[in-house]
Amino acid sequence: MSLSPSPRPLTAVVDRLRAAGCVFAEDEAELIVSTARTPDDVAAMVERRAAGLPLEQVLGWAEFRGLRVSVDPGVFVPRRRTEFLVAEAAALARPGAVVVDLCCGTGAIGAAIAAAVGGVELHAVDVDPAAVRCARRNLAALGGRVHEGDLYAPLPAGLRGRAGVVVACAPYVPTGEIRLLPAEAREHEPHVALDGGSDGLAVVRRVIAEAPAWLAPGGSLLLETSERQAPDALEAVAAAGLVARLACSGELNATVVAGTLARS
Repeated sequence: MSLSPSPRPLTAVVDRLRAAGCVFAEDEAELIVSTARTPDDVAAMVERRAAGLPLEQVLGWAEFRGLRVSVDPGVFVPRRRTEFLVAEAAALARPGAVVVDLCCGTGAIGAAIAAAVGGVELHAVDVDPAAVRCARRNLAALGGRVHEGDLYAPLPAGLRGRAGVVVACAPYVPTGEIRLLPAEAREHEPHVALDGGSDGLAVVRRVIAEAPAWLAPGGSLLLETSERQAPDALEAVAAAGLVARLACSGELNATVVAGTLARS
């Protein structure tokens, strides 16, 4: 049972978080106090947050497209802008379709697609064992299968040519720009989930190149990227033989590059 916020402890938490530089100290304090089970939990959570851990790792969960998704320490935190990727993918997925979530992290993307569409055959993949453990908990109730390994490599061979949707929030931060990220990301999230190589598209290009072998006719690949990287990503999609499309959300500052395999 979580604690009911009361003015005195809540004020103390706000003061501690504000002193640590938390911009939204009041909101974060309410989340910590309402999530914690004991006063000792509150104190420990506040100190972890003050030390710079992402709020979602401190709480143990993140809200993502209406779902409460478990987030373990050291696992990539799902971003709100990625909800746009989910919306684009959910518009294409159909009940019964095979949905593959690459670089899945917590499994939030796959979980949100499954919740929106229903009845999909969900497979998620990540190379990070900590992310795989977290995703398995998040996807268990949805019947999703989580595979540990590099991109498509650990997927069952029987999925080749059957995926209706392949979705990926692959790392796309250029290596030289990781140092510019907020400290809570660069110090407490795995670099394998951030580092996209010299131009940020090293992993994205690999996802694109192998996609046609896994997509069903009419199936689509959808990737989150940056506006700056979109032209190069679209070129890679077209070079792979997919029909390329760009979708953007100004509200969420989100960019999605999609490619569809033509029906024979």
